Amino acid sequence: MLHRLPLLALALSLAACAGTTPPMQADVLIRGGTVYDGSDAAPMTGDVALTGDRITYVGPHFPGTAERVMEAAGRIVTPGFIDPHTHADIFLRASEPAQRVNAAWLNQGVSTVMIGVDGGGTPDVAQDAAQLQASGIGTNVVPFVGFGAVRERVLGQDAGAPDAAELRQMQALVAKGMCEGATGLSAGLFYAPQSFATTEEVIAVAREAARRGGLYDTHQRDESSYTIGLMASVEEVLRIGREAGLPVHFAHLKALGQDVQGQAGEVIARIDAARAAGQDVTADQYPWLASGSSLDAALLPRWAVDGGNAALLDRLADPATAQRIRAEMAENLRRRGGAQALLLTDEGHEWTGRTLQQMADRWSIDPRDAALRIIERATRERMPRATSVASFNMRQDDVDLLMRQPWMVTASDGSNGHPRMFATYPEKYRRYVVERQVIDLATFIRQSTGRVADIYRVAERGYLRPGFFADVLVFDPAEYAPRADYVRPRELAKGVTALFVNGVLAVDGSHPTGTAAGRVLLRPRPAGCP
Repeated sequence: MLHRLPLLALALSLAACAGTTPPMQADVLIRGGTVYDGSDAAPMTGDVALTGDRITYVGPHFPGTAERVMEAAGRIVTPGFIDPHTHADIFLRASEPAQRVNAAWLNQGVSTVMIGVDGGGTPDVAQDAAQLQASGIGTNVVPFVGFGAVRERVLGQDAGAPDAAELRQMQALVAKGMCEGATGLSAGLFYAPQSFATTEEVIAVAREAARRGGLYDTHQRDESSYTIGLMASVEEVLRIGREAGLPVHFAHLKALGQDVQGQAGEVIARIDAARAAGQDVTADQYPWLASGSSLDAALLPRWAVDGGNAALLDRLADPATAQRIRAEMAENLRRRGGAQALLLTDEGHEWTGRTLQQMADRWSIDPRDAALRIIERATRERMPRATSVASFNMRQDDVDLLMRQPWMVTASDGSNGHPRMFATYPEKYRRYVVERQVIDLATFIRQSTGRVADIYRVAERGYLRPGFFADVLVFDPAEYAPRADYVRPRELAKGVTALFVNGVLAVDGSHPTGTAAGRVLLRPRPAGCP
C-alpha cells in the first residue's frame, strides 16, 4: 500500500546494511490451513498472504506480519472457484446493486464466472464489459462472443442459410468480439435459431475465433436423440474443432434421456481418441441428475419456432398446424421421461413447483396441452423464464463416469429455478466427495480451479501462487454444504469461512459482505486486430 512504501524502503535499506532479509508485510494472512494450490501438487499445511489485489506468499510459515490474521486450522484453503458455464446475468445485470454482488455464486466459493454461453454472448464485448464494470459486480466475469447472437443480428430468427455477404458479416462480428477481449466463441446448436445452422456455417464462423486464439465452447446440437443423435453430435463438435483449428469444449456434457442413457462410456471413448490424435478437447458437467431447460426447448419441434415468437403464436392459432406440433411433442416428451419428469421451476405462477403431469391433472387435460397452455401464455405475456423446467433425465452411473475423466471440470450451468444456480459446488463436494466418494477432495478442487483456468487461459487466476490475483477461498470441510434443493432452489450455500475476490473480502462466515470487487476479465488484444 502507498503509505507503507517509505517505511518499506527504509527497512530494505537497513536490511541491506545488516545483511538480513526484512520481514514481509501483508494486508491479510490466512494461517495454518490445509492449502490446495489449484495444481496436481499435494496439499500442505501452511500460510497464504494477500497484499492489495495480489497473493504475496504461499508456504509453510509466513515470515512477517499482517494487518489481519485469519486462523485457518482445520479449514481448506484454495483458489477461488471458476465457473465456466453460467447464466449469472440474472444477477450481474440486475437493477439493484445488492443483486449484482452475485451472492448465489459467491456463497459457493466462486470468484469468477463465464457469461455469454450457449451462443448468447454479444459481439459488442467492449461496450458490455464497460457497462458491467461501471455497474459494480461481485464476481469476476469472463465473456464469450456467441454464435447465436451473431447469427440473429444478421439473419434474425429465420431458418435460412446465410449468403456469402451475410456470412462475412457474421465472421466480422465474431472477429470484433474476439478483438475486444472475448475468450472464445460459444454456441448452442440445440436451440433455435442456432439449430438451423449447418456444420459448415459454424466452421466458417469459428475460424474467426481460431485466428485470434479463442476456443469453441458448445451446448452441442444433440445431447439425446432429438435430431442427429448424441454420437453424431459429439463427432460434429470434434469436426468443428479440427476444421476450424481451435480447441473445443463440451458444455454440461451428459447423456440425456431414455434413448441414450448408459452411453457415457462411448462418448468418453470418442473424446479420448480425439485427444490421442492430438486434438485439444475438454468438457464440463454439473453434479445433478436433472438438467435445466424450458418447455419450449424441450418439447416443441424446431420448425415450430422458425421466425420467432410471433411465428410460433400464428402456428398455434392454426388448428391443423397446432395438431401437428402437438403430435411431434409426444416423442419429445417420451425422450424426457414423461410429464412426471418435468418440474416447472419459475417463481410466481400457479404451476411453480409442480410437475407438468400435476398441472395436466389439475387442468384435466393432456400433458402436451398443458405445456402448450403455459408456452402460449408465457409467449404472449413476454415471460421467457415462465416455461423453465428441471428435467430429470440422467443416470447416476453416466454422471459418475464422466466426473472421473482427466479432462473434466465443474460447471453450474446455473439458471433460474434450478438449485444448480445456488448449490452446484457444495452439492458436488458433499454428495460426490464426502458421501459417495466418486472423486477425492484434490480432484474436486482441481476441477474447480486450475484446470478451468488452463482450459480458458484465465491469466494469473486459478492457482495460489505469489504474484497471482488474490481470489482465495477458505471453507470448512465439515460445514460446506448446499441448502438449495428442487423445492427451495434459491437458498444460499453454507460453509464458506471466507472468500476474497481481488483481495477484497466478499464472503465472511457464510455471509456476503456486499462488496462489489469483481472485474471483467478481457483477454489481451490478439495479433492482427485493428
